[in-house]
Amino acid sequence: MLTEYEVEAIFLSLKVASVAIIWLIPIGVFLAWLLSKKDFVGKSLLDSVVHLPLVLPPVVVGYLLLISMGRQGFIGQFIYQYTGMSFSFSWRGAVLACIIVALPLMVRSIRLSMENVDFKLEQAARTLGASPQKVFWTITLPLIIPGIISGTMLSFARSLVNLEQPLALSPIFQERRRLFLWLCIVFSKRQGQNLLRFACVSFQLLFHWRPSISLRRLIAGWGVV
Repeated sequence: MLTEYEVEAIFLSLKVASVAIIWLIPIGVFLAWLLSKKDFVGKSLLDSVVHLPLVLPPVVVGYLLLISMGRQGFIGQFIYQYTGMSFSFSWRGAVLACIIVALPLMVRSIRLSMENVDFKLEQAARTLGASPQKVFWTITLPLIIPGIISGTMLSFARSLVNLEQPLALSPIFQERRRLFLWLCIVFSKRQGQNLLRFACVSFQLLFHWRPSISLRRLIAGWGVV
């Protein structure tokens, strides 16, 4: 039987990952559309910046977030001054970290689907008098739903098991710890029941492993690639 502390850790992890996904979907769709449909100066630079979290060490990403979005950071200090909201030492910082590290997965999945949309369908709609906004909402968006779904699954799994970046923005001895951080503390202290350890690890592996299976089935079923 899970204790109140353990249940709270699980729900906090789900909360952080869910809020991150709510922000990731519109941001991912916009960036995927921008990178796949538009040509502009600095496009390659933007593409590199979006995918930068995939190649940078996680600790480096967490440190960069801390010095930029912390209460004394060059961006975070203005946000705190005018809104009173701080990303450091709060669950909002964990959400921000999850958004940053999962954004490449979301953008890549949606962009692949968007690049496979037949542009002749969009051109036909434009010749029939449809506005660019109507073309996007009635033609492009329905056709990229498989990419959005696969990106959501991958991003949710990545957010759920994310540790290093939220650790840089959150206090290690905070009362509420994300599940993966709590697991590391439990194993380092060699405390807790074996059954609880097995259940929690299985819970993490389920969300980390299952999306890869579902993604292949989804892509094969919808014919995205």
